[in-house]
Amino acid sequence: MAGLVAGVDVGGTFTDLVIFDPATGGVRLAKVPTTLDNQAFGVLAGFEAAGADLRDVALVVHGTTTTTNAVLERNLCRTGLITTAGFRDVLELGRRTRPQAYGMTGRFTPVIPRDLRLEVPERMDAQGRVITPLDETALRDAVARLIAAGCESLVIHFLHSYANPAHEARAAEIARRLWPNSHVTAGHQILSESREYERGVTAAVNAAVQPLLDRYVSRLSAELAHRGYGADLLVMNGNGGMVPAAQVSREAVKTVMSGPASGVIAACYTGRAAGFPDLVTYDMGGTSTDVAMIRDGRAPVSNEIEVEYAMPIHVPMVDVRTVGAGGGSIARVDAAGMLRVGPDSAGAAPGPICYGRGGTQVTISDANLILGRLPPDRFGAAADAARAAMIEQIAHPLGLTLEQAAAAVLRIANTHMAGAIRMVSISMGADPRDFALFAFGGAGPLHAADLARELAIPRVLIPARPGITNALGCTVADLRHDEVRTVNRPLDVVDMDKVHAIWRGQEAEGRARIAAAGLPLDHIEAEFSADMQFIGQTHLLRIPLPDGRPDRAALQQRFEAAYHARFGVALPQIRANLVNLNCSVIGRRPGLDLARLIDPAGRGSLADALQGHRRVWFDQPVDTPVYRRETLPLDARIAGPAIIEQMDTTTLLPPGDLLQGDAMGNLILTIGGAA
Repeated sequence: MAGLVAGVDVGGTFTDLVIFDPATGGVRLAKVPTTLDNQAFGVLAGFEAAGADLRDVALVVHGTTTTTNAVLERNLCRTGLITTAGFRDVLELGRRTRPQAYGMTGRFTPVIPRDLRLEVPERMDAQGRVITPLDETALRDAVARLIAAGCESLVIHFLHSYANPAHEARAAEIARRLWPNSHVTAGHQILSESREYERGVTAAVNAAVQPLLDRYVSRLSAELAHRGYGADLLVMNGNGGMVPAAQVSREAVKTVMSGPASGVIAACYTGRAAGFPDLVTYDMGGTSTDVAMIRDGRAPVSNEIEVEYAMPIHVPMVDVRTVGAGGGSIARVDAAGMLRVGPDSAGAAPGPICYGRGGTQVTISDANLILGRLPPDRFGAAADAARAAMIEQIAHPLGLTLEQAAAAVLRIANTHMAGAIRMVSISMGADPRDFALFAFGGAGPLHAADLARELAIPRVLIPARPGITNALGCTVADLRHDEVRTVNRPLDVVDMDKVHAIWRGQEAEGRARIAAAGLPLDHIEAEFSADMQFIGQTHLLRIPLPDGRPDRAALQQRFEAAYHARFGVALPQIRANLVNLNCSVIGRRPGLDLARLIDPAGRGSLADALQGHRRVWFDQPVDTPVYRRETLPLDARIAGPAIIEQMDTTTLLPPGDLLQGDAMGNLILTIGGAA
């Protein structure tokens, strides 16, 4: 590609930018505060901080939190729903679950309020046969009522439209002629699978965030173009692929979890290159921590993710679990005298006390500063304010010393994050000892060794630029298009010719969409799978397939093997059911040289990298060497304790652990390796 390649990730606290020059191998970096009122300003500020002329940039790939935050904070657009008569409450009835596992308390707010959910006469059965024709007059009346109610977006969700979308397509055609803008979502175009509740919520979320994403992407695209950027802006999807900005708002729901997905993609790319195909990713930023499990160098993609209670979004997304523990997470002593950390965050404004921007509540970053893990001299008077606040808010109420209080804050935070890692590993039948911990994010390398020790993970892989890894993921991500189609027939009677035809059509559609992006690619490949269950069961198993032409016997054999591997039992007396057919078409992009993320010309000897010593608290104060990472030799070997500082993060090496550099500029920590 002739020109610069830029990846930008907007987080809750910082906006990160990495720019590669394929011609020279040069790399430029920037980390600027996120502008929460208009994220586009932070993106533009990143390019200015990196000294990049947008006229020289050939490609910008953007990971965004716009839709994720809108869903989690319920900051959604006013949206109307038109559905089959009698099914107005499908978004509220949901499944037989509770917000709290024990007790009958909890709150649930549907994506669309009841007064904006209207019914019209129409009905298909599960085989796609018309039971009640669509009442087009009633449809027009419903559209008019929702327009009069001030709705900005519309979703049409009819019963069994996955089996026959004719009514839904006709209703969308009529509605688009009447609706004052382009924000009309037909459910089957977003998700064509059974289960009306999950399909309805997915379509409703798409409609509710569509105007927000459209405005943001349009504004950012216009600002980039105004400053000389002449190509299409590409936006990361939650599945780890990317899509042109002109198309992204049509399927806005697919950008949910876009930001965390880009970090997992970067971890896959880095891990494969470094010889670590099996990883637990640990991304600790300023607001939250995201974790995922990578096997064989492949991102874990699922289409059955529930981003919060009663919020199932059934489009393919990288399976990332999030906890409210980040550098800005607030620590407090509650009314019962218990120390709590998170999920509330100081965010970018005012931020932790040590930032000196007006923050008044103790955070994880303040605790790290007090324990010497961050350099006090860089924070000036704000460091003294952080100490005073820790004494007043945490130490005195709990009867602890200053250092004990700060250590307790970190211990509670680490417990939360270790629980998230257990959730993606042990609870899924995986042993953390078989994986390496891939630590990134602005705060991840500060906590990684302690987490690995608690979870018995033997090694930690810290990439060259942990604080901008999500932005790096945008630059190395492939193009990807996923298709899902419901069949929902017993395997022994399903028409296999029809099954193969569906897979061929899915592959052709995906290849056409990827080719339309016009980007240079190494090659395009297709991955096929089937969602299956035994008849009478609710949950599905995804069965990977080598191609889209398996015969009936091969499908049966693969399903039975996968079921036995997952549950340890065989059920030969129960018939298998073929529920969904899936196809992922992936356009592989040319690789980038990660070894240039830290300029090789700046590296020296271990003595050159040593910046001095400072007191760091490890159960007791220890005089600890501090190294500058940009000048560390590639083959650096350091026995803990040590601090390694760089522009985008700080790495903590506790006593007894061993650090070893590799040829790509990664740091590999062996827990207990120096003992």
